[in-house]
Amino acid sequence: MRVHLTTTAAAAVRRGHPWVYRDGIAGGGTAAQRGERRRGERARGEPARGGAAASGDVVELSAEGATFLGRGLWDAESAIAVRVFQRTQAPQLNERALAERLERAFALRDGWFADRDTTAYRLCNGEGDRVPSLVIDRYDRAAVVRLDGGMLAPWLDRLLPHLARALGARGVRSIGLRARPPSAGADADAKKLAHLHGPPLPDRLLVRENGVAMEVDLARGQKTGAFLDQRDNRARVRALAAGRRRVLNLFSYAGGFSVAAALGGAGRVTSVDSASAAHASAQRTFRENGVDPAAHEFVTADAFDFLEKAHARGDRYDLIICDPPSFAPSERAKPRALGAYRRLHTAVARVLERGGVLCAASCSSHITAEDFLATLDDATLERDDLRVRAIHGQPEDHPTLPAWWEGRYLKFVVLE
Repeated sequence: MRVHLTTTAAAAVRRGHPWVYRDGIAGGGTAAQRGERRRGERARGEPARGGAAASGDVVELSAEGATFLGRGLWDAESAIAVRVFQRTQAPQLNERALAERLERAFALRDGWFADRDTTAYRLCNGEGDRVPSLVIDRYDRAAVVRLDGGMLAPWLDRLLPHLARALGARGVRSIGLRARPPSAGADADAKKLAHLHGPPLPDRLLVRENGVAMEVDLARGQKTGAFLDQRDNRARVRALAAGRRRVLNLFSYAGGFSVAAALGGAGRVTSVDSASAAHASAQRTFRENGVDPAAHEFVTADAFDFLEKAHARGDRYDLIICDPPSFAPSERAKPRALGAYRRLHTAVARVLERGGVLCAASCSSHITAEDFLATLDDATLERDDLRVRAIHGQPEDHPTLPAWWEGRYLKFVVLE
């Protein structure tokens, strides 16, 4: 099928943006109108303008004045109608072409973690590795696949032998598939991992990150099991923690930033998360690294409520890490998300000691770095003694594309 794009969408594809939204397909209207138009197009032998394909079908892109813009895979359900894979006529977009893209992504990382100091990292970062929607994370001898949208699901069985062969050559024995996020009302503790290849994957396992042991919950944890994109920032927190008396880690999840601070020399680390199970995992990670969790504090609470009570008690911390979940899952949610970030950062600043360090993070792709910095200005923090020391993003195993601004989603701002 051929899909005809609007001028704006075509310009984005030419720049290298890997997504075509539905409103970027020329000729809108109701479903009935689109169906009638497609029947007319077929009768006249004209290229289809989108909507008639099944998820996973290869489509060719065209625009006014350009009979061929590229090829991609159609998604019948997502707001992103087409994921663009190639801009050239040859080779064809098929199983072999996808396998070659994956092999290039794996090969790029072969020398980066050869010393086994880090055994958990991203092998394929979807659009950033020019394999749109496909994420593969390695956890030592296991790999977890996650699909963003449904367009690659029909290809998975055909790609699995290639994956097993390429990953097996690199020491990966088991491959699992991360289920889609559960619907509202679903059991939050349900297992989220399906077996694809090799020995059964364990529910939990230990990996190493910059020499630090880390427990990962493959079966029920968030993302593919861990937030691998914060690896370098956890190392930064470890360096910042030297000599800090009291450290606060908000939205602490499995305690990656907490154990980094403790190993860095922090006197006492307080980890705050709404899930008590996350604290249990964090405490096991503390023990694996020779740190007594009893010397630190684990609080099961809402972060906003904790901050309000800490301020009322007069508590102060000289290093605070604030890494909340995404507040802006869509562009429409952006104004509300910015308000939430401002309220959170105001509350955080009230318990930050003078001379302290604040590490504020956002993983919302709809929030730009400038948007995020505006939630950390003097007016929001109600103080004028802090400056931006550094702004960091995701590590090198999470590459992006120049035209794909959504891929630069992670902001990690250090203020001191």
